Amino acid sequence: MRNIVIIGGSKGIGNAILLQQLESNTVHNISRSMPTISHANLMHYSIDVLQDVLPEIESIDTLIYCPGSINLKPIGSLSIDDFRNDFEINVIGAVKAIQHYLPALKKGINPSAILFSTVAVKLGMPYHASIATAKGAVEGLVKSLGAELASSVRINAIAPTITETSLSANILRNDRLKENMIERHPMKGYLKPEEVAEMANFLISENAKSISGQIFEMDYGIVTFKM
Repeated sequence: MRNIVIIGGSKGIGNAILLQQLESNTVHNISRSMPTISHANLMHYSIDVLQDVLPEIESIDTLIYCPGSINLKPIGSLSIDDFRNDFEINVIGAVKAIQHYLPALKKGINPSAILFSTVAVKLGMPYHASIATAKGAVEGLVKSLGAELASSVRINAIAPTITETSLSANILRNDRLKENMIERHPMKGYLKPEEVAEMANFLISENAKSISGQIFEMDYGIVTFKM
């Protein structure tokens, strides 16, 4: 049984990862809201990662940082505070978590960390200036720390396309918008949280022990293919 720390495991992709890990591992969930389930292997800490002191957890094998934002506006409508807030949520929170838990993580079994980016970093999408800027920094962090921690901790990122979570509810708010999103992707679909969780499961497993410093696009072809 491994010890997994998930920051933001109460909703969306983080919750899908939490649910898939609970039966066979101890999961420490750190988020402002509680998960909707209880389990003998689940420990929850009601904490705002940006504002509060993170709890001490002695034994950690995997750290997964899930908080993110979807702040889609034309550049003229984005304030400097929009950029600051997206950077804080996506980058500074991740750095804070890594710095805090790295000593324990280095002592773990096949220790690894996962962060999250977005296909918008590589694709170039209108109205994504703030979030793409923040997630671009996440990718740089993964590359740099992958090299720095190469002998001790693996770190990778997953860059999903639109995923059906509460965060994207407005973008996928009706059947017409969902169908448009499906048609926009060459492979005719978009992500469910469980699909992303399966990728996370692989990246934290022994099967991925040779992989670090990588960004894995889960894009249904939207970045990869020109149709």
